Amino acid sequence: MKKTLLASLLMLGVGFTATVQASGHMPKVYATGEALPKPMQMTGFSELTYARKVPDITMLTVDNKEVKLSDYKGKLLMINLWATWCPPCVQEIPGLEKFKAANTNSDISIVSLSIDQDPENVQPFLDKHGFTEFETLLDPTGQMEKVMPTNVVPATYMFDGAGNLVGFVRGFMHWDDKTVQPFMDTLIQKYADKS
Repeated sequence: MKKTLLASLLMLGVGFTATVQASGHMPKVYATGEALPKPMQMTGFSELTYARKVPDITMLTVDNKEVKLSDYKGKLLMINLWATWCPPCVQEIPGLEKFKAANTNSDISIVSLSIDQDPENVQPFLDKHGFTEFETLLDPTGQMEKVMPTNVVPATYMFDGAGNLVGFVRGFMHWDDKTVQPFMDTLIQKYADKS
């Protein structure tokens, strides 16, 4: 029991330290105001006190075209990190697909980003698990590390309409839980189109 508690506290401390180190070097852009009330399902979501300017990183499509973070300006941007070696990611993908389908006409861009170092593994993995319609970008060179640590997957990062980091949740989420959509709608209202 003591070993388990100690290991849990150590992991929590490492994750917290990594988060603080990553956001510490990013300039503050504006105070985000009072944090939005969260439903229980979103308890792990951390809304930053200050929006943070992040580098305009480059990601790749599966057919090797470059996509920049700045390509998503004007909407709330949700980037969900995942990897083929991550069992909770496999569990999270179906709910994420439903959430994305429910938001096709909303002011939110939902982007999945594989952090696999070998992008050749991604499509066969998706095919094997029946995720034939699942769209993902690739980050084989670790560009997302310039924004936040990628040592925990799944993880989801939220950016305002101007591309500033405003929040994150590290770990598995039930994106298709009925309480998530109303909360995300309030995030959209607060952070989309921050021109």
